[in-house]
Amino acid sequence: MKILGIGNAIVDVICKVEDKYLSENGLTKSTMKLVDETEFKKLLSTLRIEKTVSGGSVANSIVGLSQLGNNVGFIGKINDDDFGQKYENGLKMENVNFLYNKKNELLPTGTCLILITPDSERTMCAFLGTAGKINEHDVDINLVKNSEMTFLEGYLWDEGDPKSAFDKAIKHSNKVAMSLSDLFCVERHKVNFLDLVKNKLDITFANEQEIISLINAKNFGDVIKFAQQFGRLIVVTRGEVGSVAINKNEVIECQSKKGLKIKDLTGAGDLFAAGYLHGHINNLSIRESLEKGTDLSSKIIQQIGARLI
Repeated sequence: MKILGIGNAIVDVICKVEDKYLSENGLTKSTMKLVDETEFKKLLSTLRIEKTVSGGSVANSIVGLSQLGNNVGFIGKINDDDFGQKYENGLKMENVNFLYNKKNELLPTGTCLILITPDSERTMCAFLGTAGKINEHDVDINLVKNSEMTFLEGYLWDEGDPKSAFDKAIKHSNKVAMSLSDLFCVERHKVNFLDLVKNKLDITFANEQEIISLINAKNFGDVIKFAQQFGRLIVVTRGEVGSVAINKNEVIECQSKKGLKIKDLTGAGDLFAAGYLHGHINNLSIRESLEKGTDLSSKIIQQIGARLI
């Protein structure tokens, strides 16, 4: 396999809301909040569902890679329930090797409300369910060893057990890429994430906010100095400014596309990572990989949801 993704197996439940809905429910725009089953059901009862998709950050990237013709797989924990079956079927329909054998779990399959406001920003409320209980026994060492690269998500650090799965995967991987996922994730796990970025990851994906928070930078120049100091490939998305890859002494920039009809920013980072990784594993240059990431993210934000159609 080219890339094995390991992440939270989450069924995305996409809904449109007004800004006041967020304030009325104590939600911070453009962030991800972990909720329990009771709060999830309470919020869901007040919403109209646009559609449901087999989601999760790394899973979205893996589907994008599959759509580009790459042989990819995904490990994520689901329950043997209705949402779990929908999740598995959804990935298999996208020609992704789903590499977790579902069984009856104590918790239901994870779900995530994706609330889209009129400005196309997305605010997420995730009930991880059994997805948050993935552990080292769920990760097959042979699958990891037989993949050119393992792709992980920072969201996996939001629960206790997954850290063992995370560590096992990193230990046995040929190459490791990871997305920092979310500003709140970075702030909660700064010490752990900093160690990963400095010492264990071959590629780190982050947006500008996340990487600046991680290293307590004053400006983006500090980010460039940090990446060059540790000699790791760090790929940063910068919104309308575009994206930049820092690889040792190289700093390669790519402009964002203009004049787009933006509908939903849900999958922008996930599909950018898919495009970049496609370039990386198929021996494209860093600039070409940035361009592929930009192309995919530009397409995804002009439709609803995190699946290219």
